[in-house]
Amino acid sequence: MDKVVALTKRRGFIYPSSEIYGGLSGFYDYGPYGVALKRAIRDLWWRHMVDLRDDVVGLDSTLIMPSEVWAASGHLTNFVDPLRQCLGECKRRWRADHVTGDRCPECGGQLDEARMFNLMFKTHVGPVEDTSSAVYMRPETAQGMFVDFKNVLNSSRVRVPFGIAQQGRAFRNEITPGNFVFRVREFELMEMEYFVEPDHDEESFKYWRETRMCWYKDVLGINPERLRFYDHPRASLSHYSKQTTDIEYDFPFGWGELEGIADRTDFDLRVHQEGSKVDLTYLDPVTNQRYLPWVIEPAVSVDRIFITLLLDAYDEDVVNNEPRVVLRLHPNVAPVQVAVVPLSKKEDLIKVAREVRTSLQGRFRVEYDQTGGHIGRRYRRQDEIGTPFCVTIDFDTLNDQAVTIRQRDSTEQERVGIAELPARVGQLIG
Repeated sequence: MDKVVALTKRRGFIYPSSEIYGGLSGFYDYGPYGVALKRAIRDLWWRHMVDLRDDVVGLDSTLIMPSEVWAASGHLTNFVDPLRQCLGECKRRWRADHVTGDRCPECGGQLDEARMFNLMFKTHVGPVEDTSSAVYMRPETAQGMFVDFKNVLNSSRVRVPFGIAQQGRAFRNEITPGNFVFRVREFELMEMEYFVEPDHDEESFKYWRETRMCWYKDVLGINPERLRFYDHPRASLSHYSKQTTDIEYDFPFGWGELEGIADRTDFDLRVHQEGSKVDLTYLDPVTNQRYLPWVIEPAVSVDRIFITLLLDAYDEDVVNNEPRVVLRLHPNVAPVQVAVVPLSKKEDLIKVAREVRTSLQGRFRVEYDQTGGHIGRRYRRQDEIGTPFCVTIDFDTLNDQAVTIRQRDSTEQERVGIAELPARVGQLIG
């Protein structure tokens, strides 16, 4: 983990937030390559969850919602973690289920008795701070999809079964954020609520369970041996869940949740119907019967996928008798898919290199490296950020109108005509 964390800062993936002021625990900024990788993750998720389907629509709801929403959903009473505070020198706070015994893991001081701590960030809307103006930053995107369920029904040509998908920021005031960006206080979620007929949840739950696992293996290229299902025992289920399966990854700190698939029954629509006094039932156009749909929810953090991809891709090997650090990212998610590298800064090579770059831009994520210097060192830099292919423009290019494609994983090279280059890169990326 330490090597990956160091790499993310060195190569511009992730920085500590407000670092020049000492940082803020549980908050991180994403640098140029981090932004590109996150965008690739989001785009692939949206493509497979929405664009390639005809039964899922999108939504973008607000970050701040009134307290009535969270009272109805149960978050004000149930979205809590057990907290214990050190009474000794360090005064640190710990999640009670993350410590053993009555002594502080940091300084050895006495820990107080556990008490429940609500994880939502509270603020106020308007100039007066009182109970009537209290609102909360959303800890999940799901509730926006439930409270807008009726609007989506009335404005879209959707029929059960169908889904509503959303991507966006969420906030949780974690007691002990940690393991880099695995557990943070501000993060980005991708969630989908799939509405089905009552008591028709089992088939849909099984479908999304398998579909989501295949996405990680086949689309993101994550090592299948480091993925597994974890079915939650009834005692650990959330207050809204009939059954929940986590897709877990074998992190350096142990197996941990990557994505959760939850069977939420009709809990959310029912409590919001009761809380708002608005009819949220669905009228089946075939049977002419009204009912509250049940919901299957696949939900995942972009940040969790992000760190999973980096950990899964990180490798060290030896090339030409020199040690090399390489991110073996799948081309689908690599922040740079093709690097265009002129061999020297001479203008005749630069001119051709820029033309090559233009021919690839718009179709692939392209970086242009005109820094000069030893070509081997420039290859190593691209290896560290996970670029699967480098296209080198050399002096022979001026004569044969061809370039060299160098592959990251094998370091093998092939000569390709400039006119055929976009098609060949497309074949290699797949």
